[in-house]
Amino acid sequence: MTRGNQRELAREKAAKKTAGKSKPKESGTSLQARKERDAEALRQKQKLKEEQKTGQDSGGANK
Repeated sequence: MTRGNQRELAREKAAKKTAGKSKPKESGTSLQARKERDAEALRQKQKLKEEQKTGQDSGGANK
C-alpha cells in the first residue's frame, strides 16, 4: 500500500487529460441507420449460414 498515493495521482492526471476530450455523440438518425445496416448484415450472414447448412445436409454421409 505504499504506492497508493502514486496511483491516486496517476488517476487524477489521467482524469484531467481525458476531461477535455469526449466522443462525439451520434445523432438519432445516424444511430438508427447504423442499427439498420448492422441488422441487414446479420440477416445476410444468417442467410449464408443457412444455405451452407442445407448444402452440407444434402451432401451425403461424409461424416
